[in-house]
Amino acid sequence: MKHCLVLIGAGHAHAQVLKAWASAPRADVDLIVVSPHALAPYSGMVPGWLSGTYRFDEIVIDFPRLCAQAGARWIGAELQAIDTQNQSITLSNQVRLQYDWLSLNVGSTLVVPSGALGEKVLALRPLASLHQRYETLLAHWRADQSRQPARIVAVGGGAAGVESLLAIVHRLRQERPDRDVRGLLMSRSANLLPGYPVAVQRAALRALREADAEVQLNTVGYEAANQCGDWVVWATGAQPHAWQCDPARRGGLAMSDQSYVQVNTQLQSASHPNVFAVGDCAQWVHPLPKAGVYAVRMGPVLTHNLQAALDNRPLLPYTPQTQFLSLLATADGRAIASRGPFSASGRWAWWLKDYIDRGFIRRWSATN
Repeated sequence: MKHCLVLIGAGHAHAQVLKAWASAPRADVDLIVVSPHALAPYSGMVPGWLSGTYRFDEIVIDFPRLCAQAGARWIGAELQAIDTQNQSITLSNQVRLQYDWLSLNVGSTLVVPSGALGEKVLALRPLASLHQRYETLLAHWRADQSRQPARIVAVGGGAAGVESLLAIVHRLRQERPDRDVRGLLMSRSANLLPGYPVAVQRAALRALREADAEVQLNTVGYEAANQCGDWVVWATGAQPHAWQCDPARRGGLAMSDQSYVQVNTQLQSASHPNVFAVGDCAQWVHPLPKAGVYAVRMGPVLTHNLQAALDNRPLLPYTPQTQFLSLLATADGRAIASRGPFSASGRWAWWLKDYIDRGFIRRWSATN
């Protein structure tokens, strides 16, 4: 009798599951992958793509190709609702699937305030839908004959806000050297890059100043950003998807207060052991920052535990790293490196970041 394992989402952890599955396929399991976007950008390389360093095809994982290698079925659709009682899911294309085991790796999203949906707003999440939006804005920028100064406003003082503002300002200057481009970063926080060492915050402020980008802290509100920006880059903190926030659509899954799927140390749903969740959409026993490095490290544990669950074998616990190397691109041939309390910046840090990122994406682009 075949079991049905459904992977929802084209995240880093699910890419690792598929890679392992391709090496050791199972005839007793019907493996299905569901995601609305076939090409999943690697988050670490998004700033480099925004700045023009990489082409979009150089930073993505091709999930239909991974599925073909693993003998899995690919469905291009979005999750609408989960029915845990009947072990089924409803998709945006009205397809209803039954599952024995379910794994969620759908990342997070950004909810742009109502009234902020104009042509000049660029929301950084979900990453997979960023491509077309950015290319459209770039096309308008190239075609615009105006030589009036332009201001790009980034809302959000975290790593995404800093890196994206520097990257986009750099790209627009490259595309139109005849037009003055200024940047403005707005954050509700009292500090830039909250949670980072003071030395990293100072290095980021220095990079922003060198790029002629102003910083306004203790400031919040789309209206303020809209009034002073020609483009508004929405880079606030990660938020759960709509189905996670709706009790009628999340099927009774245990959720955190912020509507993330609550999981145990084995990455299983706290309420439904046949459901796993990893990455930004999940909340571990002790809340973790919404950073891609955790999803990457969860991948091997998820891979083992899905196989073990199918065979009724013991599961492994996930132990998050207490420190990890952070590399923030500044779009000027340099990067800011930090690990724990230690930090430094320079061209060497960008070379290291580029080497690591290209190596990571090469794992999924290989034809073997």
